[in-house]
Amino acid sequence: MVIDLGRIKDMLLVVDVGNTNITLGIFKEKELIGTFRMTTKIARTSDEYGIFIRELILTRGIQPENIEAVIISSVVPNIMHSFKNGIIKYLNVTPIIVGAGTKTGIKIATANPREVGPDRIVDLVAAYETYGGPLIVIDFGTATTYDLILEDGSFVAGLTSPGIRICANALWSDTAALPEVEIKKPDSILAKDTVTSMQAGLVYGYIGQTEYIIKKMKEESGIKDIKVVATGGLGKIIADATEEIHIYDSALTMNGLRLIYEKCRSRKN
Repeated sequence: MVIDLGRIKDMLLVVDVGNTNITLGIFKEKELIGTFRMTTKIARTSDEYGIFIRELILTRGIQPENIEAVIISSVVPNIMHSFKNGIIKYLNVTPIIVGAGTKTGIKIATANPREVGPDRIVDLVAAYETYGGPLIVIDFGTATTYDLILEDGSFVAGLTSPGIRICANALWSDTAALPEVEIKKPDSILAKDTVTSMQAGLVYGYIGQTEYIIKKMKEESGIKDIKVVATGGLGKIIADATEEIHIYDSALTMNGLRLIYEKCRSRKN
């Protein structure tokens, strides 16, 4: 049966504002019916954000007036004034901004809970609600984060490393003779040309880093039987190449935002 998306009411727009990209998703109840991506690095006015988001929504045959609510997680505070006002002006919705005080169901048991980025909290909510604990949750973004959540839903430790794209940019930006290459896993680590040698060093090196960090987190936490869940754009390359990662969930962040919105809504009711 074909659904006329223009007639569906009460949709939720979820937005993940990352350092490199802004990812948007539209939910009808629990179903993710569309995703979009725009760059974070271009400075825009509130009108530009609002018009662009409206047009993206319309490309999926969805009327912007059918967006009932918006929830945003952002690690880029300097664009939020324009971005939030664009949402209010062009979607006529005041968005929920995930931050300190937002109901998530996750206990932040780190040294300074206010330092924990909302993007990490969103991923933890989705992973814990979907897969249970204990868990190691890895997000392969601009930076790669590895977070440990216990069986009772407590976030107790995490670490941050440069993302694979940052490593790649450093490699060809700081070396005069090396070219920019596509980040992909070559068939063999025994490279025989410059491009493949760079790809092998980047990807196999990152696989090794990932496996070692997971091993050390298990060792120092004393939790041997722990599920490892990964997300993030280039994470699929790493997840497919190691047995240490049990689940790759590309929609983890989108679902985390939906779950937090549902918790906030139930709290109001």
